[in-house]
Amino acid sequence: MRGSPLKLILASLALFGLQRPVAACDLALALAVDVSASISPTEYEIQMQGLASALLDPEISEALTANRAAILLMQWSGTGRQSISLGWVRVTSHADMIALSAEIQEIPRAWKVYSTAIGEALLFAGKAFEAVPDCTRRVIDVSGDGLSNEGLAVSHARDALVAQNITVNGLAIETSIRGLTLYFREEVAGGQGSFVQTAANYADYPRAIRQKLLTEVIKPAF
Repeated sequence: MRGSPLKLILASLALFGLQRPVAACDLALALAVDVSASISPTEYEIQMQGLASALLDPEISEALTANRAAILLMQWSGTGRQSISLGWVRVTSHADMIALSAEIQEIPRAWKVYSTAIGEALLFAGKAFEAVPDCTRRVIDVSGDGLSNEGLAVSHARDALVAQNITVNGLAIETSIRGLTLYFREEVAGGQGSFVQTAANYADYPRAIRQKLLTEVIKPAF
C-alpha cells in the first residue's frame, strides 16, 4: 500500500537522520622535526629519509589513506624559529603517499645553529590545525634528541594543546642525554592515547619512526 506524500517525506527524513555523517578527514598529523644545533647534517638526512621511507610502508600508507589523512611537516629549533616545510597534504591514495614521500626527501634544512624550544614548536604546530577544521583527530608527532633549553615551559604548551583535544606524541632520540625518553613522557607527550617512542640512536631512527607512525595512524578504540 502506498503511503501519502507527507508520510514518505517524513520517513525519508527519519532515515536521513539515522545516517551518521562521514568526516572528510579522520586524522590530521603534524610532523615536527628537530633541526636545532645538536642535529648534524647527516642526522638531519637520516630523519628526513627515514620519515619519507616510513610513509611508504604498506601498513602505514594504507592506514593513512583509509583515514583520509591530512599531513603537515614542520621544522623547529629555538624561540621564533619554526617553519612549515610542507603544508597540509590530503592523502587518499598510494600515489599521494609516493608524491608526499618524494617531496619530503627534497626538503632543505631550515636552521643549523640554534637552540631547542620544544614548547614553541608545539604551540606553532597546534596553531596549524586551524587550517584543517574538518579533521576529527589531531596529532602532533614531535621528535628530538635533547631537552628544551629555551622559551616557554614545554609542559605548559603541552597542557594548552591537550585542553584543545590535540594529542602530542614524542620520539626521543637517545644519543647523548640519558633519560630523554622519561623527559618526553613527563613533559612533552599528552592527550588521548599519547605515547613516546624511543630511538636508541640515529641509526635506529628509521625503525623507530616507522613504529611510531604505525601506532599513530591506527585509530585508537576509545
